[in-house]
Parts: sequence; structure tokens; C-alpha cells
Amino acid sequence: MIRGGVAVLDFGSQYSQLIARRIRELGVYCELVPGNESPDRILSMDPGALVLSGGPSSVYDEGAPLPSPRVLETGLPVLGICYGMHLLAMTGTGGRVEGGHQREYGPARLETTGAGSRLLAGIGSGLQAWMSHGDRVAAVPDGYRVTASTESVPVAVMENDALGRYGVQFHPEVVHTVFGRKVLENFVFGIAGLAPDWNMSTFRKIAVEGIRRELGPGDRVILGLSGGVDSSVVAALLHEAVPDRFVPIFVDNGLLRMGERCYVEHTFRDHFGMHLVTIDGEDAFLSELKGVTDPELKRKNIGRVFIELF
Repeated sequence: MIRGGVAVLDFGSQYSQLIARRIRELGVYCELVPGNESPDRILSMDPGALVLSGGPSSVYDEGAPLPSPRVLETGLPVLGICYGMHLLAMTGTGGRVEGGHQREYGPARLETTGAGSRLLAGIGSGLQAWMSHGDRVAAVPDGYRVTASTESVPVAVMENDALGRYGVQFHPEVVHTVFGRKVLENFVFGIAGLAPDWNMSTFRKIAVEGIRRELGPGDRVILGLSGGVDSSVVAALLHEAVPDRFVPIFVDNGLLRMGERCYVEHTFRDHFGMHLVTIDGEDAFLSELKGVTDPELKRKNIGRVFIELF
């Protein structure tokens, strides 16, 4: 549930997860959703702003991933990044996106074209941005103005304050764009007006409350605990939410690092006080792996034996 955070519509960019991480680092909750997610689903999350991610497609290609037109009619502030910017251009009156130019991957110098930019507030001219694109905006839609360009891209930033829509050709989420964090800050705080009120403590509280809501009053929970980060975090949240109705199960497959079983048992049983159940599966696993040399068969045997013992 976003509730005032940011929804990132994912169109297949290699950086989509990074966009979400950068926004969370600003103290604002953020979730990735499919680029073609239904407007009803997106609005049910109650976001305060939308980000359209980049992606490998061209917006004018047949079958290119597109958002529902209703998504852009929500009135929410929108930031389009690379492919997301092309979507804003294509869906606006008079906008045009074209390919056929030299593909660009690497640093570029951003030159601002005038004062008054909300998205580039506090950002000087001539700074390094990171490009990764084949298409570019050839004509901005009605109501937009160009606020930055590079040597090879006439429209590097376009803004429509009236609609609350902003597009950037570069990737502000990567560290190679030296002013990228400032761009995201300007959008999230200066334009969308969101508050930096989300952190791990907030997430912990929300997660614990969610667990209690999902479970009935008499329901119990078991968890396959490996000792890794993912299952350990889930175990900690479950233990806080329903300590008397939660049992973590740790399977010792005989393939652990030296002392790892003792470490896991000490951590979760002695330190956290969980009702940890340990299954000694060394003989079962090793017997199934004896003489097996094919890596894929090993993987399948390990998975099967784990499920059987669990």
C-alpha cells in the first residue's frame, strides 16, 4: 500500500529497481508496478506521484508497452525518465518521438536553457548526466517547454507545470548523473509535495500490523528459515507480530559453512527467543547427492529433499 508515496510504472528498464531505491533513500515510500497496471489498481494504492520508467522499447513500435490513458488523467504529478519521457511526448498534442539518430550510452553535459525550471531548481549548467537511449523527443507537446539540452539531444528536459508532467532523457537514478538526487528531490518534494516520513521503522510497524490483520485470531505460521537475509527479516517480523503462534524451521542440509548451524540456532533461539525447530538432514541430502555430477540434477535433488524434510 503506497498511501501518499510514489508508484513507479515499470516499462522494463534495467534501472527500474534503482529508481525505487533512490526515492526510498529520500525517505519516501515507493513501489514498482507493471507499466500497464490498471488505473483502478494504481489509484487504490493512493499514490502522491507517478514515475514512468525507462525501457528497451520504442514508443512507436507495434506492441510497445503503454500505460492506460486514464493513468495520465489522474492529475497526479508525473516524472517520465527516458522511455517514460517519450511516452509523455507521444501522448501529448503535437509531441513527436523519433529514432534513426546515433544511439547514446554514456556521459553527456547538460546545458540548462533558462531560469524558472522547477525540476532543475538549484542545478547548474554544464554538469554530467548519464544517457542510455536510441530515440529522442523531436517535438515537445503543446504546453511543454524545453529547459535543458545536450550536444546531441535538443530536448533533454521538458516541463509542463500546468499539468504537473516532467520528462528527462537522462537517468537521474544512476550515480553517473552527478545531480540526479537533486532532480528526484525537486520532483518528489518541490513538485509533488510529498513528505520524507518513511523509513525502516515505519516499514517495520506497517509490516507487523499487516501480518496481524492477515492472520485470524487462531492461525499459526511456519517459516522455512535459512539464516539468510530474506528469511531472517521475515522471521523477525513474524516473531514481533505473533510470537506465540510462529514456528521457524531450520533445515541443516549438511552443506553449510563450518559453525553455521550453531550460529543460526544461537541467534534465533537464544538471542531472539524464537521456538526454533532444527531438522538434521545431512544424511538425507548427502545420500541424494552421492555420485551426482550434473549441477542441475544436484539443484533439483536438494530442492526436493528440502521440501520433503520441511
